[in-house]
Amino acid sequence: QVQLVESGGGLVQAGGSLRLSCAASGSIDGINAMGWYRQAPGKQRQLVASIARGGTTIYADSVKDRFTISRDNAKNTMYLQMNSLKPEDTAVYYCRASNSRSGVLYWGNGTLVTVSS
Repeated sequence: QVQLVESGGGLVQAGGSLRLSCAASGSIDGINAMGWYRQAPGKQRQLVASIARGGTTIYADSVKDRFTISRDNAKNTMYLQMNSLKPEDTAVYYCRASNSRSGVLYWGNGTLVTVSS
């Protein structure tokens, strides 16, 4: 089992910044890709950004040039630096990790980001 714990969410004004963290623990040897997803009220959960163990990244078009995903494999932690936040970025942000050997996906409990206009 893998446990994922997100932190860093909160209330921020439009144009502001937040940094989310996702700490992984447990059976993490097989973890390859990690990613951030978000779910706004009444909407489906969507990919924000993902990062492979080697560092390859993917971003949703809506966050390109504003958000930066990174990971510290030594600390088993992933980050999401969010700049120039907009009210439409308001959502619960979830951390996800995938085990490349078993195909199992793990999710954190989420952290709420609220951007006021």
